[in-house]
Amino acid sequence: MRIGLIGAGRIGAFHAGTLAAHPAVTELVVADADAARAGDVAARHHAAVLPVGELLAGRPDAVVIASATAAHAGLIAGAARAGVPAFCEKPVAVDLARTVAALDTVTRAGALLQIGFQRRFDAGYAAAREALRAGRVGRLHTVRTVSSDAVPPPAAYVPLSGGLYRDCLIHDFDMLRWVTGREITDVYATGADEGEDFFRAAGDVDTAAALLTLEGGVLATATATRYHAAGYDVRMELAGTADQLVVGIGPRAPLTSVEPEAGGGAGERPPAARWPGFLERFAPAYRAELDAFLRVVRGELPNPCEGREALRALLVAEACEVSRRERRPVAVAEVEAAARACTAELDGAVG
Repeated sequence: MRIGLIGAGRIGAFHAGTLAAHPAVTELVVADADAARAGDVAARHHAAVLPVGELLAGRPDAVVIASATAAHAGLIAGAARAGVPAFCEKPVAVDLARTVAALDTVTRAGALLQIGFQRRFDAGYAAAREALRAGRVGRLHTVRTVSSDAVPPPAAYVPLSGGLYRDCLIHDFDMLRWVTGREITDVYATGADEGEDFFRAAGDVDTAAALLTLEGGVLATATATRYHAAGYDVRMELAGTADQLVVGIGPRAPLTSVEPEAGGGAGERPPAARWPGFLERFAPAYRAELDAFLRVVRGELPNPCEGREALRALLVAEACEVSRRERRPVAVAEVEAAARACTAELDGAVG
């Protein structure tokens, strides 16, 4: 397979290594707005370098989009119009209108699009999903998720990220849906910006919490922060009438027990043993999702995460932003109505 990689930043460089080592990939072509960066990544993996336009015009077997978020929607649409199957890191876009427009282009072109929610390929989350469906927790009543970065992102990244709900917690929203099999119906969210000034300047928060109601009355809490110097911490707890399951508790979890039977902190893990960031924590999942994408392109698997899955998670993130700004509960259906309005406008324009 001849595979194009658009974006040679941190995650793009990681994907380049995965693709170059994959037995199905016979040629890798790298494109990036920064030609020097594209050249560096290509040289490390014996890949070719092309501008984005030439890459798509050359009709590779598929493309992996790992560019800056602001470019995702345009690249997705460009790949769809060129008839090239695409994998794209989340999100499709940081707003509803551009997300709906890009997905509409994919649908009208009959194109293939897989979205990069890598936690769907993590062994722990997959095991929790299966255990829940097997009835191990009994009647599910409470879910708790945690997403904590060890250090804040660069200041220049924050205004382009879409904010903590769309950039970070969107993974938790997708996991709530995927693991439980239930849609999120209502949210009540808040946030704090007591850290670096650049969060406030971007209208963002550095710490957030949301109370969510799922179908069937299941309650969930989702928290996130950009400040957790102990290490990268991502967890999910699923509590039911028969048992409680947890994802993310292992020898590298950045947690210290102060209970006497645990040594009161004396047995604290050395910093080197803790997860430092998302690439280290989810490296196997990132590799697995690209392997699945190549198999989808070859017709061996159904699409495990098509574009509408990204829209469903974004609707929840949008509802959380409205809730935070307006300090009120928000039904996801309220935001969904705005998405339908965007679709209607597109249909009118095409008609």
